[in-house]
Amino acid sequence: MRVLLVKANNRPSDQSVSAKMHDLFLEEIKNNEEITIDHVDLYNEELPYIGQDFLAAQGKAAESATLNEKEEKVLTIANRHLDRFKQADVVVFAFPLWNFTVPAVLHTYMDYLFRAGETFRYTAEGPQGLMGDKRAILLNARGGDYSAPAMQGAEMSVNFIKNALGFFGIQQQTDVIIEGHNQYVDRTEEIKEQGFKRVVEVAKDLSAVAAR
Repeated sequence: MRVLLVKANNRPSDQSVSAKMHDLFLEEIKNNEEITIDHVDLYNEELPYIGQDFLAAQGKAAESATLNEKEEKVLTIANRHLDRFKQADVVVFAFPLWNFTVPAVLHTYMDYLFRAGETFRYTAEGPQGLMGDKRAILLNARGGDYSAPAMQGAEMSVNFIKNALGFFGIQQQTDVIIEGHNQYVDRTEEIKEQGFKRVVEVAKDLSAVAAR
């Protein structure tokens, strides 16, 4: 089993819930000889924004035209991440909700994956995902309670990732969400510990599947 573990938080794990979730998950699976881990720490990657250079590079590449230096660079980086994503059996994302959405590095990373003919294709009936053989695990932390009806519409981190992966055809998705630990100060540690326990359980389940 090949697991791609994508981390989108560069804060220390003793200060960040989602970073701690990442560390717990990694610790649980790293010694399983049946699992090959491909680890991407997005804050340690060079991730050019999607824009004219990337779009022009795609068009030129399709026509086998010569790319300039900037176009070559961004397309090479994007293709490398796309290839690693496609090679994975399971993709694990560890990320926080910041200001209603995902960290910018994660959004850019996801931009690299939206590739017609690679992760999805257009049909007469509409777009069709091509990555249906994969499984995804989402490890997310948010200090407020975004499950509360008044806040659900503002939650654009998990929803963004889930919708993107669904667009790629990945229907088997498991999410572990720790929320409200900043909002409910009288239950902060309880909320976090329950969430951390769930992270370990999901990691153990994945490890058990790999060992079969």
